[in-house]
Amino acid sequence: MLVKTYCAAVNGLEATIVTIEVSITRGTFYHLTGLADEAVRESHDRIVAALLNNGYKFPVADITVNMAPADIRKEGSGYDLPLAIGILAANGNIKSDSLNDYMLIGELGLDGKLQPVRGALPIAIKARAEHYKGLIVPKQNIKEAAVVNNINVYGMENIVDVINFFNGEQNFEPTVIDTRKEFYEHQSEFEFDFSDVRGQENVKRALEVAAAGGHNLAMIGPPGSGKSMMAKRLPSILPPLSLAESLETTQVHSVAGKLGKNMSLISQRPFRSPHHTISQVALVGGGINPQPGEISLAHNGVLFADELPEFSKSTLEVLRQPLEDRKITISRAKYTVEFPCSFMFVASMNPCPCGYYGDPTHHCVCTPGQIQHYMNKISGPLLDRIDIQIEISPVPFKDISKTAQGESSKDIRKRVIKARKRQEERYKDYKGVHCNAQMSERMIHQFAEPDSQGMELLRMAMERFNLSARAYNRILKVARTIADLED
Repeated sequence: MLVKTYCAAVNGLEATIVTIEVSITRGTFYHLTGLADEAVRESHDRIVAALLNNGYKFPVADITVNMAPADIRKEGSGYDLPLAIGILAANGNIKSDSLNDYMLIGELGLDGKLQPVRGALPIAIKARAEHYKGLIVPKQNIKEAAVVNNINVYGMENIVDVINFFNGEQNFEPTVIDTRKEFYEHQSEFEFDFSDVRGQENVKRALEVAAAGGHNLAMIGPPGSGKSMMAKRLPSILPPLSLAESLETTQVHSVAGKLGKNMSLISQRPFRSPHHTISQVALVGGGINPQPGEISLAHNGVLFADELPEFSKSTLEVLRQPLEDRKITISRAKYTVEFPCSFMFVASMNPCPCGYYGDPTHHCVCTPGQIQHYMNKISGPLLDRIDIQIEISPVPFKDISKTAQGESSKDIRKRVIKARKRQEERYKDYKGVHCNAQMSERMIHQFAEPDSQGMELLRMAMERFNLSARAYNRILKVARTIADLED
């Protein structure tokens, strides 16, 4: 008997339908074809144990399983459930009438319980696009998959539940999630707030400008001046995620397996702070089975590099292209995967190895050669891609001891949102441009052309500081953002 079940393979953020064909004839062998990796081949042992432990026998017959299309590599344990259901249906244990209407994903435990898998959200989106009646997922993936509307999503705990569902022996209701309620409920709940920051008004202003225009920013100052503390508060003043941005961000985290248990949509902008020992692959993504890196996990949010010169130079250099293109392409011999990575890059660093160069309260013990070597770890082209670079001084005692709180993140965020709305209106006819930092050179000439007095000031600065053409454009972008903040 020949039976077909349906699941999906995730490549980048896109899912591809995989048809599992199971044919049972007289014999004793088990054949699996269709470019399956080791994890898929091991599914045979998991399926045998799961069925035996739930009162079903694995058929003693010649079983041929084909996973089509055969030119796409099938990876991971998410194929366990559709394989098991296909084998049982071909053996006559399950009614196969409605199998064509549903897509299935899930890993099987030896006791038959369904374990969560990666990529449930892009698979649910694909199932809806292909007009499947429903999607069956492990219970832990239900909130993630059920955010997709116009498709019935069922969360199952055990393979017995799935068998009973197809045999009509038990009724299951699809999970319905009020996406908007789930999304908007947690948008303004932040752990850190700028009201806790004493002094540092110029740095707060720089962060406000950076948030308003989506600009990259570097903070340079001695230890204890508040660089990391203020960077952690940056998400609290960024504009809230739109539903479209949230869905795209959640897809990246779903594919990477980084969504929390029973989590649906990501409602706050991501803040990723990788350690300086991170490798190139972990930062930009890749590996044998390409996965999103930290820059993609920071998509639509903030990537914070604390102690920037401590990162290896080769690791920092791979950031140059993603900062410009806002996407990363990972190429392999047989396929190419693309992940989005539109993020704000925020960095902090000391001015020298000891950290106290230029600090009026501490004596710097570094030699000029040591300082030069330390600063040379960051290349000119990378610094050129950082729009705002600001020096931070230690907070004096009179500011630390103030009892009055500073301006709250909520108030700063209102100004940022107002400036962003102005930019959205300005760039509504330009695809993929939402803020000033994303302007092309042609758009700069159209929307950020200085007057004669401003041009003369810019000419003097360019000549005095030997600034590059890229720096010229970035100065105009920041100026455009300041003008937006000032109405």
